[in-house]
Amino acid sequence: MLLKLTVGMIGMFAFLQVYSIQAILPVLMSDLSATEVQAGVVVGATVMAIAIMSPFLGMLSDAVGRKVLVVGALLFLAIPTALIAFSPSIGWMTLFRFLQGLSVPGITVVILAYIGEEFEGRAVTELMSFYVSGTVLGGFLGRFLLGHLHEFIGWRHGYFVMAAMTLVGAAWVAKTLPASKKFVPNPNFRSAMATLKSHLTNRYVITACLLGACVLFSLVGCFTFINLHLAAAPYQLSTGALANIFAVYLIGVVITPLSTKLLRRFGAAKTVRAAVIMSMVGVLITQVTPLWGVIVGLAIMSSGVFITQAATISYIAVNVKSGRSLASGLYYMGYYAGGTIGAWLCGIAFAKGEWSMTVGLLLGVQVLALLMASFGMVKMKKTSAVS
Repeated sequence: MLLKLTVGMIGMFAFLQVYSIQAILPVLMSDLSATEVQAGVVVGATVMAIAIMSPFLGMLSDAVGRKVLVVGALLFLAIPTALIAFSPSIGWMTLFRFLQGLSVPGITVVILAYIGEEFEGRAVTELMSFYVSGTVLGGFLGRFLLGHLHEFIGWRHGYFVMAAMTLVGAAWVAKTLPASKKFVPNPNFRSAMATLKSHLTNRYVITACLLGACVLFSLVGCFTFINLHLAAAPYQLSTGALANIFAVYLIGVVITPLSTKLLRRFGAAKTVRAAVIMSMVGVLITQVTPLWGVIVGLAIMSSGVFITQAATISYIAVNVKSGRSLASGLYYMGYYAGGTIGAWLCGIAFAKGEWSMTVGLLLGVQVLALLMASFGMVKMKKTSAVS
């Protein structure tokens, strides 16, 4: 149980910083004189860095090991998190957010490779579900804590607190994560490139990458610009109230472990199709006027996304047997590239047509995800945990 807790904590600390800024976007736009598009870019900067670095950290991990990179990445993440507090402009904040993203793949990519390497079958899907639950909890806590910290001590001091929490996370992982037992170093660059070429023609990897891009496009676009929608009339929510909205993320902490049962019974393709349709329904519901209706829509939308993510990373962990860290890196490159594009395009959509146009864009991307799950995911053998 300690291992499951540690894996969940790793997911939490990895994502504590990635989206925390969303809760204070209306304040930042005022304090730093930023536009809607600039707000989207500052959210997407971290995501873009994660996309760029993921395959490289995957290759580095395959060469030097797992635990050392996870701990080192957490230590490095604390530095730009603290520097954000000194941001004199939206440009500098974007730079520091980008630096945050450079370290995140050292946590996310490597821990997925660690799980796929050290465990088999049911243990893999269980640990993956705990990891995704941790990422969901981290995504919620980052937004929730920073939103409320701003109301008590201001967002600049709030980021010092967030940096300190990341250091605590590094110490926890260093003490409790078991060292790798099955890791075999592969420092050969030519071998790594051969593995990369193999992955780029692997249907399992490509499908997972494209589906992941659609998933994070939807999540980042929705939860970035719903803040601006709810900060405006008729809602006019405060920073603390916006932070509370992200409590819908906690549903994902409960739903994600349950997705393991869905995967075993229905397989990855059917589970993903149902989850994407669920997300589309949730996005449509956010257009209602009552605040409680918007919250219900967000809860349904995010739950569908979390199930899709859990199914996709389990799918790639089970079906890729060699170069797992690189495969995870490619998946995250596609996943976060989708988030970067989502932050940017949804910013343009919101600036032109506010929330209604943003919803239309999100639904279009989710239709692509549905097609990907319907035609791209290959039916696996019945003995597989996620067919």
